[in-house]
Amino acid sequence: MSIKLLIFIALTVYAEGASPSSIPGKILEIDFADHRFSPQTLVVQAGQPLQIKVVNSSREKIEFESFSLNREKVIEPGESITVRLPALRAGSYDFFDDFHQDVPEGTIVAR
Repeated sequence: MSIKLLIFIALTVYAEGASPSSIPGKILEIDFADHRFSPQTLVVQAGQPLQIKVVNSSREKIEFESFSLNREKVIEPGESITVRLPALRAGSYDFFDDFHQDVPEGTIVAR
């Protein structure tokens, strides 16, 4: 890809006020550490399929679970998974650690 094209894309994204999570094809990341997900709220573009890498930076096994996204996956300490999602309709989609009920829920917001 040429440098001119990269500059054009960057300027277009900046001019339109798009967040990095709305760029198609980008793998987003959620990290679990210190008994919380970070970021706790992830804003994505509605109508675009996406991939989210969930990293377990803790020393405990966790379970990334979301009823609204129909996803459930155990993640060992120091490991990561990739959650592939179809194009989401505008709305909020909660996720949580099913093994640790005291952990604040996270939310994926599709706009």
